[in-house]
Amino acid sequence: MARSHLPSVVASLNRNRFPNLFEVLSRKTVAPLDLFSFYIYMRDQQRSVDYLDFWLDVSQHLQLCRLYVRRLHRSVIEDTPEMEKNSKRSSFILDNAGEGPSYGGEKGNVSDQRLSAFLRSDNGSRQHSPQNSLGSNISGERPPRASFMTLDTNSPNDPNSPGQDSSADNQPRREDLRASAEKILYTYLLPGSEREIIIPQSILHDVQDAIEGQEQRSDPELFDPAKDYVFQAMERDAFPGFLQSKGLGNLVPQSMMIRLIIGLISFFGAAWTAFILIFLDKPKSTRCWIILPFTVAVYFIFTHQYMLDPILAIIGYSEYTLMDFNRIREPFVKKTLTTRSITSLGLFLLVDAAICCLFIFVPGKRL
Repeated sequence: MARSHLPSVVASLNRNRFPNLFEVLSRKTVAPLDLFSFYIYMRDQQRSVDYLDFWLDVSQHLQLCRLYVRRLHRSVIEDTPEMEKNSKRSSFILDNAGEGPSYGGEKGNVSDQRLSAFLRSDNGSRQHSPQNSLGSNISGERPPRASFMTLDTNSPNDPNSPGQDSSADNQPRREDLRASAEKILYTYLLPGSEREIIIPQSILHDVQDAIEGQEQRSDPELFDPAKDYVFQAMERDAFPGFLQSKGLGNLVPQSMMIRLIIGLISFFGAAWTAFILIFLDKPKSTRCWIILPFTVAVYFIFTHQYMLDPILAIIGYSEYTLMDFNRIREPFVKKTLTTRSITSLGLFLLVDAAICCLFIFVPGKRL
């Protein structure tokens, strides 16, 4: 988690509710409802991680545009004579493109709309970067998603972020913005593309025409309709299941299926053994041993039914992937899972006791 996000994350932890999708995508949540958990859920359970990757890549494109304008603004300031640096006209356009020296807004970015308007008006007329630039990363293979999720290119406090690197090698050019926009179009939107996502044809046509048409746009605003559509699709189709899986439970489907199989086998074995002991008229002290397999069976069946392992939840752990457990850090989720765990444990003990008493105290009869 980037250092600049810590205050917002700490403030968000005080909420007495589940987070919404925007908070998850904005990295204002922690495990088990963090962005990494949502990414795994979209990949392993929804099988639609391309939608989330598209949303993240468009957000990364926005960060690249902000970085480009920030560098452009600094270059103009450095090239401006000392007597002209105080001129409002010399930096008004760039300041209002989202990279002015304001510290009161969201990290100095005044407006994404102004940023897009400036990039459209710039039209590739400015070149302030050397040959080595971010274009080598954009036009090549897509970087691993985990590195993007841990990188905050808009963080003024992160010494490793591009915004703080004074090296010219990290200065994006206008060609890099266009390469990034084209890569998003050719990777996700065009029919038959490598990771095609389904969006309305009207939105696809507008984006394609803006990038490949006469305008030759690369500003982030051109992706807004597609980004909004993808966000609404994830919010409607995937996010409720994610909250149910991670906010009300702490097991993944593979683990739940294994527990169900073990529970049913244990229950069958315990019931078969219990009937044998009854029909052999064994004493109750001997029949008490069936408590063990019945307890295992009922516990595993309950964990499958509730998607919750109450013992793991009470000690504060949730399952990311099969047999990979991590601590629960969202206070509201921890409180909710603890309450559900106590309830499910009570029901488990009640059912287990009833079944064991039935097979232990029933009168035996030798056949």
